[in-house]
Amino acid sequence: MAGLTQHPILGTNDTIKEEEEEQEFDQTKPLSLDKAEGQTEKDMAPVTGSSIHRSGSRPQLDLSKAAIQGTFEERDPTILLPNQSDHLSHLALDIGGSLIKLVYFSRHEDQSIDDKRKKTLKERLGISNGSRRSYPVLGGRLHFVKFETTKINECLDFIYSKQLHRGGMDARIWNPDAPTNENAVIKATGGGAYKFADLFKERLGVGLDKEDEMNCLVAGANFLLKAIRHEAFTHMEGQKEFVQIDQNELYPYLLVNIGSGVSMIKVDGEGKFQRVSGTNVGGGTYWGLGRLLTKCKSFDELLELSQRGDNRTIDMLVGDIYGGMDYSKIGLSASTIASSFGKTISENKELEDYRPEDISLSLLRMISYNIGQISYLNALRFGLKRIFFGGFFIRGHAYTMDTISFAVQFWSKGEAQAMFLRHEGFLGALGAFMSYEKHGLDDLMVHHLVERFPMGAPYTGGKIHGPPLGDLNEKISWMEKFVRKGTEITAPVPMDPPGTTGLGGFEVPSSKGGTLRSDASALNIGVLHLVPTLEVFPLLVDPKTYEPNTIDLSDHSELEYWFTVLSGHMPDLVDKAVASEGGTEDAKRRGDAFARAFSAHLARLMEEPAAYGKLGLANLLELREECLREFQFVDCYRSIKQRENEASLAVLPDLLVELDSMSEETRMLSLIEGVLAANIFDWGSRACVDLYHKGTIIEIYRMSRDKMHRPWRVDDFDVFQKRMFGSGDKKPRPHKRALLFVDNSGADVVLGMLPLARELLRRGTEVVLVANSLPALNDVTAMELPEIVAEAAKHCDILRRAAEAGGLLVDAMVSNLDGSKGNSSSVPLMVVENGCGSPCIDLRQVSSELAAAAKEADLIILEGMGRALHTNFNARFKCDALKLAMVKNQRLAEKLIKGNIYDCVCRYEPVS
Repeated sequence: MAGLTQHPILGTNDTIKEEEEEQEFDQTKPLSLDKAEGQTEKDMAPVTGSSIHRSGSRPQLDLSKAAIQGTFEERDPTILLPNQSDHLSHLALDIGGSLIKLVYFSRHEDQSIDDKRKKTLKERLGISNGSRRSYPVLGGRLHFVKFETTKINECLDFIYSKQLHRGGMDARIWNPDAPTNENAVIKATGGGAYKFADLFKERLGVGLDKEDEMNCLVAGANFLLKAIRHEAFTHMEGQKEFVQIDQNELYPYLLVNIGSGVSMIKVDGEGKFQRVSGTNVGGGTYWGLGRLLTKCKSFDELLELSQRGDNRTIDMLVGDIYGGMDYSKIGLSASTIASSFGKTISENKELEDYRPEDISLSLLRMISYNIGQISYLNALRFGLKRIFFGGFFIRGHAYTMDTISFAVQFWSKGEAQAMFLRHEGFLGALGAFMSYEKHGLDDLMVHHLVERFPMGAPYTGGKIHGPPLGDLNEKISWMEKFVRKGTEITAPVPMDPPGTTGLGGFEVPSSKGGTLRSDASALNIGVLHLVPTLEVFPLLVDPKTYEPNTIDLSDHSELEYWFTVLSGHMPDLVDKAVASEGGTEDAKRRGDAFARAFSAHLARLMEEPAAYGKLGLANLLELREECLREFQFVDCYRSIKQRENEASLAVLPDLLVELDSMSEETRMLSLIEGVLAANIFDWGSRACVDLYHKGTIIEIYRMSRDKMHRPWRVDDFDVFQKRMFGSGDKKPRPHKRALLFVDNSGADVVLGMLPLARELLRRGTEVVLVANSLPALNDVTAMELPEIVAEAAKHCDILRRAAEAGGLLVDAMVSNLDGSKGNSSSVPLMVVENGCGSPCIDLRQVSSELAAAAKEADLIILEGMGRALHTNFNARFKCDALKLAMVKNQRLAEKLIKGNIYDCVCRYEPVS
């Protein structure tokens, strides 16, 4: 959950309740390969590898150089893309027997700022703008929406209401006189693309350009596995574990698509795949037999029944055959299933004598175990270690995933893994979208996509139904009604009865805690922001093993503690947010909605920590900032930051005079002390907020300085000083370029980091101040820094000349203390944005300008708890690194450095 574009407009994620009522397809039309296995020998022949079909019937859709975001009014996951021309159909569909999946494109105006400072910075760092287009650069989003096929008219109404068949509402607004394309077609896949083609033509006036279903499925899977960091996960005993797959080692793999029937596809690369096997025993078998035997009205109802079932009343176990004993000679325990439904043979009972819950569970076990076994045998046949399962049969059902996983693990003796995809429901629709020419998605890397989890309606448990939300007001109204009714945000979690049993040859998977969620993967699909300008920080020693989070929230007690901290901070944060918007009634209403939304996020994550992917403290902190932005609180601490900046700048000249009176080595110690002391100004820390009520900013700063007694809890200052000044007559060369990752506004940056930057400049080192792209708490942003530097430069020649050389004073009115022109030979002071809007930073996803600045850097200084402790405390770099922070949380101090609150960290790690 890291990097951001400059002006995020957040989307919503949703998993709509799916009723798997199978539709009667026209037998004269081609069926999905997953529909049945009753085919001719020709039909059963493996599909030879072929490239994804690129139809020339559509205008070219240009998603290159894109930046994906979602909007708060949209109801499902979105991907943002720029550089798009007008008059295009921006919609693709996967129309199955149970669900219709839509992927559609909408535009968003490019609001990037290309001022003189940016231009100067790009020239100095050698950043190219790339090719420019003759028409205005536009931005956009990819949205993902589901409808039940039985409610196809709702789907058609949705498309019409947004004018998606005519290029979208934004196209109508921007160019209302654009002629309607009478020959417009939409990319579509699935059996319904044939069945409902006439209906689309009649209702919307568009044709459906049919794309091969398997091509689309594979293309969608390849994209997701390459581009999304935590896309794949294993599921054992009710526990998810996310798997990071190196895209260079992705192929070959087996893709098992479990629809009504099952297709098994060996994927060897882009456009290279074969359908190597399958079975006619699949989701349709489970639903069909289940409907006959239990009278259930929907697939979901059948799954829900299985959660309360006990298969021992129906299945014949090894213990039933051997008088309750194990058959230990061949490794079978008494609880192993010897024969599914076998016990019904010898019992004098009729169908109505058996509980529907037990029948459903026995059916689910029988089918899931056999699919898992057949899949592994095919993987063994081709020497494949990775097996990915998808299709409507899976749909996030925890017990289904567990039974398949245990089958694969057992038969492979642990050598193969069953894996599942978080976005698997949209594979076909995404693949159909990619069949447009020049879609631009093929070139994306994992660091280009950022996943976010905004609130939405219907909310992402799939239990709340409603129309797509048109604006923030509608969203807030929906949330108010939702909470007022006391509606559960997630469905109740049924208990899995103890003592249930496993498949022939191994024990039943047992759930930790005795429960298994029926909707374990609900809420797992977020908003995919495509940001091609994000890059991996080039100075990481090993990006593959880099883990930004220092605090692992897999420990439930740790998770509970930090949830309590965030919940406790919320009232003060809401007050600041409302005040930042003038305290209006509208602001109060939005503040209340934010509090409800973020509380819902915390409740969901407390219930299922893996719901949003791999969870660390940095993810939680960023989730809070994203939630604030979702309700249009752009900068909650704006006035506080301005006030603290002014107070700090007022005393800066006296501080600089005091520093200049010291010797070099004494001054360096005083500067590091100043950085640590000034880092106390952190509105994200409850202890620090309490301090602010007891004195002015200058009083608190001086108090903090007075307590700066060495040795600090982590104290590498002497080693750092030796690198800076050497020993004896041997003087080391100065660093060429230093990256200073700054933290808070006010005293932290003005009285702490700016004087340190000034000292480095004095020594001939180029300095790059690295700040947030977007506001987060009271952190200073890259947009705010030039003005702060310009004010500081009025009182310091060193800062003035460096700021002029770095292009920071292009538009600033700065008094020339000595009346001379800027010294062109001065080393530059530059400012770059880091690419994110969080108190922490994930260095796997940073801005292109930071990545460019890093290429010549030989010193990194990470300052503050968020960037040096919560994240990156254990990060290793290809250059010298100094990590500076005051610990403002007692638990973190104890856990990380075995110290106490207000202890200091000065950790110096020279390049090896």
